[in-house]
Amino acid sequence: MLVDGIPYRTIWPEDGGATVRIIDQRHLPHDFVVAELKGLEDAARAIRDMAVRGAPLIGATAAWGVALHLATDPSDAGLARAVEVLVATRPTAVNLRWALARMQAALAPLPPGARAAAAREGARALCDEDVAQNAAIGDHGLPLIAAIAARKGGAPVNILTHCNAGWLATVDWGTATAPIYKAHAAGIPLHVWVDETRPRNQGAALTAWELGRAGVRHTLIVDNAGGHLMQRGQVDLVLVGTDRTTAAGDVANKIGTYLKALAARDCGVPFHVALPSPTIDWSLGDGLSGIPIEERPGEEVALVTGRTPAGTIAPVRITPETTPCANPAFDVTPARLITGLITERGIAPATRAGLAALFPERAGRA
Repeated sequence: MLVDGIPYRTIWPEDGGATVRIIDQRHLPHDFVVAELKGLEDAARAIRDMAVRGAPLIGATAAWGVALHLATDPSDAGLARAVEVLVATRPTAVNLRWALARMQAALAPLPPGARAAAAREGARALCDEDVAQNAAIGDHGLPLIAAIAARKGGAPVNILTHCNAGWLATVDWGTATAPIYKAHAAGIPLHVWVDETRPRNQGAALTAWELGRAGVRHTLIVDNAGGHLMQRGQVDLVLVGTDRTTAAGDVANKIGTYLKALAARDCGVPFHVALPSPTIDWSLGDGLSGIPIEERPGEEVALVTGRTPAGTIAPVRITPETTPCANPAFDVTPARLITGLITERGIAPATRAGLAALFPERAGRA
């Protein structure tokens, strides 16, 4: 996507893959900062500290972390250490384990002397595939928006989204935003309700920044306003991403997604989830019991970071010093509340049979 007229991906190699650069999302929306990853620890820190976030981008960063480490230690022990360090960074996004398993399977049979180059090519290929998958998600989701636009006779289609499932959460295009960007490019009138997404405010900081740069009309709302807007007919479609989807269609996404799904069901608003196939965990059936929910530091709830009147970026405490804070980062939306799953191969009902019909080669191995 474009930033000030310059095309960017969220992660890219330089110097033949000797270094890797990322957009450090912790500085957005106030500053656009490009950071450099020089080795394994840098990649792990970027994932753990959420300089990069979003399931597809976490997987891509992990792949490049392996490549960076094997440039200095291509031994069996080096490969094992890279996987061990990176897999421990964040537990919920299944793309992390998928990317590491893919890299390990491709590299382990090779002699150590061939691994560094193969790892770089593997990471590049994984990133290119992510871009293609997300663009295809956009193509399959576009008719949903076009159909609503046709029914509304040219009035803007109002879409509610939660957290950031945009190009900043992937290598490019995004998942939930891919159909939005495709519809915008097709000239379909749009308006996006952007949930702020407490506690890290990814909607306010990232989705709003993205949509503004792309020229897509949008309005920021507090997380609890979505149900109110749905009751009054001001939402035509809810479109979100996911960090892990079970083989039966349950979805883990940023905390608060479940509440949007409940409101959408009550108000008769279609609720779609956009995901590339690496986000599907074919080993799981029940999301409530099987998906690990990351518990992040309570300080993320107690502190809000923003630009002060003096122009500096600073954290501000909004709670009493002695109040403990819980911070579950994700919740699980049961498949029964989901209208459809938008993938790179088409739209499936949120059922085991629906996903298996699109990905028979994966479902058969589960």
